[in-house]
Amino acid sequence: MNLFEYARSKAMQTEAPLASRIRPRTLDEVVGQQHIIGKDKLLYRAIQADKLGSLIFYGPPGTGKTTLSRVIANTTKSEFTQINATVAGKKDMEEVVKAAKENLGMYGKKTILFIDEIHRFNKGQQDYLLPFVEDGTLILIGATTENPYFEVNGALLSRSVIFELKPLQKDDIVQLLQRAVTDTERGMGAYHAVLEKDAAEFLADVAGGDARAALNAVELGVLTTSPSEDGQIHITLDVASECIQKRAVRYDKDGDGHYDTISAFIKSMRGSDPDAAVYYLARMLYAGEDIKFIARRIMICASEDVGNADPQALQVAVAASLAVERIGMPEAQLILSQAVTYIATAPKSNSATNAIGAAMRAVQDKPAQVPVHLQDSHYKGSAKLGHGAGYEYAHDCPKHFSRQQYLPDSLVGSRFYEPSDNGYERQIRAYLDWIHEEL
Repeated sequence: MNLFEYARSKAMQTEAPLASRIRPRTLDEVVGQQHIIGKDKLLYRAIQADKLGSLIFYGPPGTGKTTLSRVIANTTKSEFTQINATVAGKKDMEEVVKAAKENLGMYGKKTILFIDEIHRFNKGQQDYLLPFVEDGTLILIGATTENPYFEVNGALLSRSVIFELKPLQKDDIVQLLQRAVTDTERGMGAYHAVLEKDAAEFLADVAGGDARAALNAVELGVLTTSPSEDGQIHITLDVASECIQKRAVRYDKDGDGHYDTISAFIKSMRGSDPDAAVYYLARMLYAGEDIKFIARRIMICASEDVGNADPQALQVAVAASLAVERIGMPEAQLILSQAVTYIATAPKSNSATNAIGAAMRAVQDKPAQVPVHLQDSHYKGSAKLGHGAGYEYAHDCPKHFSRQQYLPDSLVGSRFYEPSDNGYERQIRAYLDWIHEEL
């Protein structure tokens, strides 16, 4: 390293963005991703033992792909080289390979090549690396936000272990933010800033698992906020929302705001007000509510409050639930809006809900024996015991209806399901009226 490179390196340590300066240097400093770097996990053991093979880190932005590569750089005895696929070309790779051969031949030292955004390399560029990964000249570590099974050559994949990084949890990001604000060596500790609890939780929510976004917002807040009378810089909820350019919604996912909003959401769908329902949907989405949680509530409402008045409602809700899991935000909001407005405008009935409630009470209060003719006659010697004797197959009867008894003796005449006059249940009610007349 010459004098100019040294000066540039020292300047980067102080002038680089907070997210880069605060980046963990050891495994013990890494927050989150315990499913792959927990102390009993393969990757942790491999890094500690400096026995790495080729790896692919796959996950959303800000989840620690580059961080893990830097941790490896700090712990390995191998030569560590990094390139970015967005700007690197074949010439850069040729230089890396040449240096790697020299290190291996002259010093017996392996070379780890970290390629950020490896999915940006075309097939030819990826193919160029293959023989050098194959013969051990290079140990490849690739990082990508795209599914590697679609974006990375199969030959490279077969020679690599793929580790999927998950979006960081809210508590993980809060921990990183507090560390960044108080760290006097690499963080913002010299500014004597105070990150208030609700501001930290808001940033952790809005970041959506991206630690870099939250750290950038905190850095901006500290650098642009004047000290208060106590001499400290207070990063409040208002400051945090301004710095991340998203207005804070008073919505605590563990408190009253959460329960009040979801209650209003359900009651608006039940009350057939699509405008109110979609408003509360937007409120939850804006505050970062889990889309899978929202989808579950829609499915429950479709069954509990619409029921058989529109049997299609549950199908719409279930389809929406599956779709949002596969698509994710922001497009998932379109699917949720379609399902919410459908449920809100569907005819309503809670007859099916009442039916199961009444039946559960009957089961609890009146233990009863299944009628003999309805009992199973196929299991082992049950037919010899008379089980199923006298059963009348409904499809052999006129209009596919048999007048035989189905309820236990003690419950004959009980009515659990009383269809409403709304929607499709009007037809169900007419059919059941005909059945009861036949009886």
